[in-house]
Amino acid sequence: MLAVVLVVAGAGVLRWRCPAWFWMTFGVLYAAVRVRVRYASVMDACDLTVAASRFRLTVARWLGWSVPRQRLPRLLWIKPTRTGLRLGVRMCPGQDAFDFSAATDRLRHAFGMYQVTSRETKSGTVEIAMTGYDVLKRVQMPVRRERGARGVLRVAVALCEDGSVHYRDYRQVPHAITLGASGSGKSVTQRRVIKELAAQRVALVGVDCKNGVELAPLARRFSALADDADAAADLLEALVVRMEAIYQVIRREQRVSADVPDAEITADIWGLPEHLRPVPVVLTIDEIAELALYTTAAEKKRRERSVVALVRLAQLGRAAGIFLDIYGQRFGSELGDGITMLRAQLTGRMSHRVNDESSSKMAFGDISPHAVFAATQIRNDRPGMAVVGYSSGEWTRIRAANTSLREAVTACNKHADLTPVLPELARFRPDVDAGGPVAAAAVESAPAPV
Repeated sequence: MLAVVLVVAGAGVLRWRCPAWFWMTFGVLYAAVRVRVRYASVMDACDLTVAASRFRLTVARWLGWSVPRQRLPRLLWIKPTRTGLRLGVRMCPGQDAFDFSAATDRLRHAFGMYQVTSRETKSGTVEIAMTGYDVLKRVQMPVRRERGARGVLRVAVALCEDGSVHYRDYRQVPHAITLGASGSGKSVTQRRVIKELAAQRVALVGVDCKNGVELAPLARRFSALADDADAAADLLEALVVRMEAIYQVIRREQRVSADVPDAEITADIWGLPEHLRPVPVVLTIDEIAELALYTTAAEKKRRERSVVALVRLAQLGRAAGIFLDIYGQRFGSELGDGITMLRAQLTGRMSHRVNDESSSKMAFGDISPHAVFAATQIRNDRPGMAVVGYSSGEWTRIRAANTSLREAVTACNKHADLTPVLPELARFRPDVDAGGPVAAAAVESAPAPV
């Protein structure tokens, strides 16, 4: 009897202090048994059953049998995870994935789980992801990643509400915008992305018009950095010059003819030979409004230069290996001409806590009205929590792992030897002599024009 009491007390303490350990030791087995036992009754209570087929009803009527029971969606498998359970369900004829997504809240109550989401994996099959505890309360990124998770320009940024890892993949989503009010955690996400990119062979370029207070401490890993609007305009135009030179290299190496294999024909840098392939560039803009606002005629001309260069980079930069990460509190038409054109080129959309609905509509108005509402419901005590929308209309809640400025600085200093020197941006190379000598950087050869 004493042993049972100790086990129950230990389970209670684990559930209170370490919910992840409680789930792996006690919760996962109990939840799997509960789902298997309650499955039929829960499907019936949540209106996820369909009537018996007409053939069975006819046979029952001819033979005088009782009316056949409602048909249940078939439970294909139950897969335990480190944060919850995943169910594979085969839908009955007449059902669709929306029936299950609309019933997720009812399923959460019926199965006694913390969060339930669903998505259609293939025709006729849905995957129901359930979490046993609040995984976003204390974000713990998994040490082991799934197969294919690591790669050039693919970094783990945050944890999703269903327990999976959210990745920033620049090859699939080349440009992105991140919105959020002051204190919402944009800097946490930004530092996390830069920390992960620091270990890869990419060139980091920054624009921080707040006198460099956010990006200047990370300067050892940056190939170019602008800390005011005038320098930012020159830097963006220099990037456009680099982009045009890379296109000349791609065009020269195409050599399209009948005897050239299909695999050797390319329209971007990834098909170039290794010795000719330029290093990819990730451009981080800390506050986009500082580039768009102006008060004098001279500032207006500078603003037009910056916006035009940004639009050109967003439209043409992907093939040249130039990717954009833009951060800001608002990103609407009130910032002037060209902003909506630029926003249309930014495929990735992320919104932290916002103060008004119109700010979230700037990010998700053309994706999902539910994502707009979710962005306005983020709590103040959870910095780094955000809503991510996809062009398919899907969205999810995520929270970036807490990354302090010291951790980001340490990562950038550790990998300072990976910082390439870009000849077109050499005059924007940050001065880091105050903190000691930096390891010799690998100098990249300038693309040769045609």
